[in-house]
Amino acid sequence: MVAGLAPGEAIVNPDTMFPENCIEMIVNRVEDVDAEKKQVRLADGGKIPYDKLVLGMGSRPVVPPIEGTDLDGVFTMRSLTDAERIHDYMEQRQPVKLVFVGAGFISLEVAALVKDMESKGFEVDVIELMDQPLPLMLDPELGATIQEHLVDNGIRTHMGRKVERLVGKEGHISGVQLDSGETLAADMVFMNVGTRPNLELTQNMGLEMGKFGIRVNEFLETANPDVLAAGDCIDNYHFITKKPVATQLRGPAVIQGRLVAKRLAGYEIPFPGLLGNSAVKLFDKHVAATGFTETQAQNEGFKTICATVQSRSKHGMIPGMKPWTLKLVFDKATHKLLGGQIISDDSPPAKEIDAINALIVGEKTISELTTFMCAGNPDCSSEPSAEPITLAAEQALQKAGQAV
Repeated sequence: MVAGLAPGEAIVNPDTMFPENCIEMIVNRVEDVDAEKKQVRLADGGKIPYDKLVLGMGSRPVVPPIEGTDLDGVFTMRSLTDAERIHDYMEQRQPVKLVFVGAGFISLEVAALVKDMESKGFEVDVIELMDQPLPLMLDPELGATIQEHLVDNGIRTHMGRKVERLVGKEGHISGVQLDSGETLAADMVFMNVGTRPNLELTQNMGLEMGKFGIRVNEFLETANPDVLAAGDCIDNYHFITKKPVATQLRGPAVIQGRLVAKRLAGYEIPFPGLLGNSAVKLFDKHVAATGFTETQAQNEGFKTICATVQSRSKHGMIPGMKPWTLKLVFDKATHKLLGGQIISDDSPPAKEIDAINALIVGEKTISELTTFMCAGNPDCSSEPSAEPITLAAEQALQKAGQAV
């Protein structure tokens, strides 16, 4: 919507979907929940009794405690309302110098979209505290590829830099001062440095809290048997380590919503945990990742075996073939797959990240991946002898043999 590629109504479900499915929709603000009386109190004084209550309160952007975040022209990006405010500001103020604080996938996707609007002549700077873009998705060598790609497309990158303060003039943003002493000129600033769960309603409900939100069991039930919770507001956990994780993505929230409905209907389907499966398009490159990067795996105490394969989107003889890169990370002790990363010049290969995600959930090993068979067609994939998941497994198998 910010780039003018989609209207606001295309981003959310229409209100009509609720009555059409026999659901009463009430547009109001919940002020309090009385868990003992099993009652929800609304802002207009109304009260709604419940047998079962589902909490899906989402999260809000984190705004770092630095000077100048209250200046006109400083925005966060999380909701449709945020996108509408950004779009209106850009239409009214016609900013040219745009600065993005944070180099995660949301920040970079918007930066790439606006930079692609050549008629606007935007000048774009991206600042990241870590030493590379997409630090939660990619290992350094692949991150370097993306940084080079951003620079080649006209984005100025400032990796390993901290924002000291935002500078204003007559109440409007005018610059971003870095820890290096440099000040970047700015007509508009996008802050994307993380989120915090909305937990205010839970303060008087007697629910157990975890490291990152409401503690739930594998069926998304809280300590109160009549209260379930899902999405950004819960203490999600990682599939591999079972440790709490701050990952907040739309895909898992959708699945959790469906599982809550199934649980209320009497099913017992456990939620498996998160792997952080995600993808982003930056100009003409597609990036996807799931599970642990090599760096993350080692930080978790794993010794790793890694393999990187250069592949192609079609058979080598077919015109229009585009290259892509796959990296797989395995646990040296068990040989189980821990993670995968993809950078592709075409969109279809990026979706192989979903196959990798399923292989991690299936706890597949190096030797098992050497027999992984994919559908092959010259126009749709590389030739079977060059299928990158199996080739990466073959590389890893050789490394594992050498390590014995």
